Amino acid sequence: MSTPASWDASSVRLASRAGDFLALTKPRLNLLVLVTAAAGLYLAAPEGLPTSILVHTLVGTALVAGGAAALNQVWERDSDALMARTRARPVPSGRVRPAEGLRFALILSAAGLVELAAGVNALCASVAALTLVTYILAYTPLKRRTSLSTLVGAVPGALPALIGWTAAGGGLTLPGLVLFGIVFLWQMPHFLSIAWLYRHEYAAAGVPLLPVVDPDGRRTGRQVLLYAAALWPMSLMPTLVGLTGGFYVVLAMLLGSVLVGLAVQFARERSTAAARRLFLYSITYLPLLWGALVADRLWI
Repeated sequence: MSTPASWDASSVRLASRAGDFLALTKPRLNLLVLVTAAAGLYLAAPEGLPTSILVHTLVGTALVAGGAAALNQVWERDSDALMARTRARPVPSGRVRPAEGLRFALILSAAGLVELAAGVNALCASVAALTLVTYILAYTPLKRRTSLSTLVGAVPGALPALIGWTAAGGGLTLPGLVLFGIVFLWQMPHFLSIAWLYRHEYAAAGVPLLPVVDPDGRRTGRQVLLYAAALWPMSLMPTLVGLTGGFYVVLAMLLGSVLVGLAVQFARERSTAAARRLFLYSITYLPLLWGALVADRLWI
């Protein structure tokens, strides 16, 4: 006969199990994916859209992004088990079996694509499918083979901007591609700073990211500075293509100047402290930039 104590134990196990599957979706990372998609959605249709389109877009994007993250963790479970930063993840730790993680990931991915195709439009679903395919079949396997994987991975990382843009009927037009370009360029200083911070763990796991194959960090510093510098003028392009006005330009210039300054500092010092400052600022940079874009369209 079940007792209150056994019910409590079952509830704890169920909650722990649910938490493990939630962790597979990388919710903190995918929150930024949703913010990016929402920004693209609003910028394509500032006059507003039916609530159903917003809901279907965000739910579908969350499902596809979560499925992609789970597939990535199943694929990378062996290398994740070798790194202190990732060995406690559900699959390498053994809390979720690879087959369970794979089924969960496929269900999420399929549900997200159906949600976008049926509830939004075919082009939006196609962009989401391209995101999934390039992330899993291009970026993930290349991560163990070449330092160029970060550049390849920036493509699926930037596509959520186009998911939102096309969901609002924007099409594959220049303004949408500008949003894609901003996220693409932003990812390089962001992820290279992470890779620098954890380069010794990546090296031990046999993952040849640029900071691993570039021990003195000179190439890494140049790459960080190159992409941060390229992002600065790219971040001003929304005004040139008619998305925003002067308010946004001022904020974008200020945000970009700080990013470039931190990139210069990292390129000179190539230190853990400089990499951490760059990483922490890059986390705030993109949401602030999206906020400036939306505020300009909304109030100016």
